Amino acid sequence: MDFKDQVRALGERVSQLKDSIHTEEATKNAFIMPFLQTLGYDVFNPLEVVPEFICDVGIKKGEKIDYAIFKDGAPVILVECKHWRQSLDVHDGQLLRYFHVSKAKFSILTNGLIFRFYTDLVDANKMDDKPFFEFNLEAIKDGQIEKLKEFHKSSFDVESVYQSAFESKNSNELRTLLQKEFNDPGDEFAKHFVRQVYPSMITAKVLDYYKPLLKRTIANFINDTLNDRLKLAITTDEKLTIDGAPTEEPAASPTIPGQPDKAEIITTEEELEGFYIVRAILRKHVPVSRITYRDALSYFAIFLDDNNRKPLCRLYLNGQSKKYIGTFDATKKETKAEIKSIDDIYAFSAELEAALTGYLTSKIKEEA
Repeated sequence: MDFKDQVRALGERVSQLKDSIHTEEATKNAFIMPFLQTLGYDVFNPLEVVPEFICDVGIKKGEKIDYAIFKDGAPVILVECKHWRQSLDVHDGQLLRYFHVSKAKFSILTNGLIFRFYTDLVDANKMDDKPFFEFNLEAIKDGQIEKLKEFHKSSFDVESVYQSAFESKNSNELRTLLQKEFNDPGDEFAKHFVRQVYPSMITAKVLDYYKPLLKRTIANFINDTLNDRLKLAITTDEKLTIDGAPTEEPAASPTIPGQPDKAEIITTEEELEGFYIVRAILRKHVPVSRITYRDALSYFAIFLDDNNRKPLCRLYLNGQSKKYIGTFDATKKETKAEIKSIDDIYAFSAELEAALTGYLTSKIKEEA
């Protein structure tokens, strides 16, 4: 059973048993300890998972946190547990105090259903107020499983996970800001656009007129873009399939300077999930920061070092009925293969690793 299946099975177990769990200790035994085991940790090895780990806080001695996960003789993850019926919103203060006096870089607050992951992205050695990653075990998504896999014992690396957490935090904050501005444009956001179409002084009255108009324009733009993408996906799918076999795409028409693109590029969650899977496959060979992507109208490209001369693969995920992955051989010739879901990307681990190894080997030869 692979990691994804183990997580799904644990989620089913939680749903089936939770109504029979009446204490915090039972929550630990039935839900949280199996969760730590799913991450590859031996909960019965006191050198690896320390229960009731002592964290002295100020003048308070003997303060204990439920679990501490150790690596190389030092705590790296603290785990604070609550009963599954308890809300986690009122318990992060306690974990914050423990985090401050510990050498651990990450902490988890959980009630066995919801898991919140924290670190110190804002102020060094001080746990952030907001988690950089959160999921509900009863409704976990594929992309979240790939994120969770970063904490698996077999691949856990403090620096890599910290960098990934930094990216997740910034991405989530930008997404939240965009969503807020799209739904209710603020004055500064509106002024950025209004001053480009309105030649006179922008007064409060002018803003009152333009803000609802901007909101409607954004909504219409998103709808039109989605419709264009859908039409493009249908057309691309038809062109790619001849007697059931994928063919090479025709070369894209050159962009004429000063003219707008025919359709706006939107990176989907599915494309990002595919990207995270590729990073998970290759992270044992290179830091995840070196695996990058660029989105195009007809495919989603993944590179080494953001270098278009070092393609690792292309994902074709926008068709309604068929999806493809394009891998590259030593001559950079692309071979497309149909996939049923993004999870099938794992079946191409050898091809992805071969492409990466080729670039790494070539660099070594150049430096020799």
